[in-house]
Amino acid sequence: MFMAARIPLSPTTDIPLSIATNLFTSPSPNSPSLRYGFKRKVPPPSSAPRSNVVVSEQVIESLTTSDSTQASQSTPSTPSSSSKLVLVVGGTGGVGQLVVASLLTRNIKSRLLLRNPEKAATLFGKQDEEKLQVRQGDTRNPEDLDPTIFEGVTHVICCTGTTAFPSRRWDGDNTPERVDWEGVKNLVSALPSSLKRIVLVSSVGVTKSNELPWSVMNLFGVLKYKKMGEDFVRNSGLPYTIIRPGRLTDGPYTSYDLNTLLQATAGERRAVVVGQGDKLVGEVSRLVVAEACIQVLDFDFTQSQIYEINSVKGEGPGSDPEKWEELFKTAQKSLPTL
Repeated sequence: MFMAARIPLSPTTDIPLSIATNLFTSPSPNSPSLRYGFKRKVPPPSSAPRSNVVVSEQVIESLTTSDSTQASQSTPSTPSSSSKLVLVVGGTGGVGQLVVASLLTRNIKSRLLLRNPEKAATLFGKQDEEKLQVRQGDTRNPEDLDPTIFEGVTHVICCTGTTAFPSRRWDGDNTPERVDWEGVKNLVSALPSSLKRIVLVSSVGVTKSNELPWSVMNLFGVLKYKKMGEDFVRNSGLPYTIIRPGRLTDGPYTSYDLNTLLQATAGERRAVVVGQGDKLVGEVSRLVVAEACIQVLDFDFTQSQIYEINSVKGEGPGSDPEKWEELFKTAQKSLPTL
């Protein structure tokens, strides 16, 4: 039986979106969802500089492999990297940073939409505009979304979000309503009809906001507003894929160079479980979520689909597109009535 999470509701508490799911166990080994995990461990840097962000005590594990060609593997229908221009929205957040770093290592041209463009140099170093472009804008303000921001953009990955409960991150009108609903609505409304795909990072539990323990998570409306954002994307007429992660875990813990950004700690829970129907509960490494966002861009069959993603014990896909394709295909079925 599911129990409600015991969560302090102090206005200053900074609680991650999916913390309630930490009470749940991992999916059953008999689940029809297919699993894959990471295979390669990367030793920590010997003399890495300290940042003002909390650094993990665990060895960080990378989705990249020793074979530099693996990241460029593709299925026959996969567009070449040179044909893409990926706009990343929310690129300074935990998942967003990893998305940007992974796109850079794949030599996929990227554009960032940031409230504070100066953060890009701090997080990703100085990059050639042929690889990484930076535009200033706030999705909460429709007037910021000038059409020139979207010129040439072929794909969008939206990783924006805030905390489920009142915290310092809500300062400056950064609430779930403004970020997860109004921000997503404004962004989608401004996107060109020529877009090949928008990938939206949402959350598990959005269809169960009136049920325990999700009703606890939704006390301040975060699941309601995420669901509203999802629905707007689905009804926009644009090609989309929605990723619903479980409770987010792991890095990035530091952001002083790309090598560090491409690392995350998952301990023994390196495998990936993909499902549909808002049935999965548990937690997932941010690195897995970032990799999933990039992988779905290259599979036509993932269009108009919603996937839940968890991390569990085991080995698995890394950045191998064939294994990710198998994961998504195994999970895929008719969309549930939402």
